[in-house]
Amino acid sequence: MVSEVEPANAGVNNVREYDAVVIGAGFAGLYMLHRLRNLGLKVRAFEAGSGPGGTWYWNRYPGARCDVVSMEYSYQFSSELQQEWEWSERYATQPEILRYVNHVADRFDLRRDIQFNTKLLAAHYDEASSRWDLQLNSGEAVSARFCVMATGCLSSANLPRIPGLESFTGVTYHTGHWPHEGVDFTDKTVGLIGTGSSAIQSIPLIAQQARHLTIFQRTASYSIPARNAPLEPTFVREIKQHYDEYRANNWRQPFGVDFRQNETPALKVSDEVRTAEYEARWQEGKLGFLAAFGDILIDKSANETAAEFIREKIRAIVQDPGVAAKLLPRQIVGCKRLCLDTGYYETFNRANVSLVEVSASPITAVTPLGLRSEEQDYEFECLVFATGFDAMTGALDKIDIRGSAGQRLKDKWAAGPRTYLGLASAGFPNLFTISGPGSPSVLSNMLPTIEQHVNWITDCIAYVLAQGAREIDATVPAEDEWVEHVNQVAHTTLYPNCSSWYLGANIPGKARIFMPYIGVPPYVEKCSQVAAKGYAGFAISR
Repeated sequence: MVSEVEPANAGVNNVREYDAVVIGAGFAGLYMLHRLRNLGLKVRAFEAGSGPGGTWYWNRYPGARCDVVSMEYSYQFSSELQQEWEWSERYATQPEILRYVNHVADRFDLRRDIQFNTKLLAAHYDEASSRWDLQLNSGEAVSARFCVMATGCLSSANLPRIPGLESFTGVTYHTGHWPHEGVDFTDKTVGLIGTGSSAIQSIPLIAQQARHLTIFQRTASYSIPARNAPLEPTFVREIKQHYDEYRANNWRQPFGVDFRQNETPALKVSDEVRTAEYEARWQEGKLGFLAAFGDILIDKSANETAAEFIREKIRAIVQDPGVAAKLLPRQIVGCKRLCLDTGYYETFNRANVSLVEVSASPITAVTPLGLRSEEQDYEFECLVFATGFDAMTGALDKIDIRGSAGQRLKDKWAAGPRTYLGLASAGFPNLFTISGPGSPSVLSNMLPTIEQHVNWITDCIAYVLAQGAREIDATVPAEDEWVEHVNQVAHTTLYPNCSSWYLGANIPGKARIFMPYIGVPPYVEKCSQVAAKGYAGFAISR
């Protein structure tokens, strides 16, 4: 552990110096590296994995795929790249997305400036030199003027602290760190904890292999059919003929994605009209189900009409009324991430699938042979933890980041993350975060959101260099005002009304504060205004 008084690189010889470093080589890190190199900076990216991809490198569980349509979930900074790449399915699978990431890394010759299999342990700001001192797990020391954290919103896997976990004699897996060679569950007894997005995608496929699959559910999730299918060549051709216009129109939507937002209030139309609209969205198979009416995410009564529609679908699909009742979500639809599935509810009609409600019979321990609840013991050969992530802040919390006067970022964020625009945090000069808390991030289409952040950061660094300045740092008043605004916007909606990972509620002891900013267009406008005013809300030291 780095001491309280020593700089991160104290006593280390041969410190490598860069103009900028990028931490992470997922979608954000790759594009950030590309843009900074084009500025003419000496830049290096560091990535924990053995290849690029970020979340798509680690999340290789069965059924893993994107929940934004492929033609939108891709870079748009290069028209040539958009035209040449061919997606095969409406919702791309993890392997296809990873192939795309590797294609981008090769096409733009990015690998030569990425150091793989390398974790950042500590990053300390040296006020005397206005540089960041970085310590890597390899023992290497690095110094950089600018540091960009492209560590991802969903990259720190959450493994629940269940007593006895180390005693299990079978094999354990976490959906966020899946073996790259895959897993064969044929003729195995499997216990799976969780019913969030990764569980909903993986359960149907694991059930097809396992001798028996027992699913432990704490809170039922809302899910709608993905209606995945091969992409029609005529559809692809039409999009590519007008790709720029297509992207621009989507970027003007509330979530920066083509959800066909209907502003009509749900309660202002007849029951027949409302049901028909929900049915059309259900058959379409997109997260745009939540955009069926303009008040679903702001009015509880309107929201209940959407929630009950989905519950009725569950009752119709699941043959056992008792099992169906357990699968009925009772929280507000949308306050936890809506899921897309392929045969999820149908899987509970299989004879080799069981459902256990953890809320009624909590898990008390992992035993050498399986799991113990308050009511009984279960025996499994394999345990799968589909328990999600320490979202948005988890990856940064694992790094010893210290800014001015040695302030720890983890300590500053102990009561909830504090940023200005989700891009910077006061007291941490020349440090930027991509898709950080306080930005739309997980409540948007991540690819264009990443590009918007990377472009803003690149322009900001270019401005600082042109000014001959030493450092740029968010001011406390600007940060305080932004944090208050983010919370005010959130509380005009229903999002904060349930225990979700948007609030950090899935992590014991984590402060509960709504982390994403809701609304892509107003956020982008604010970022543009800040830049146009000479980076208002930032202190630039010359």
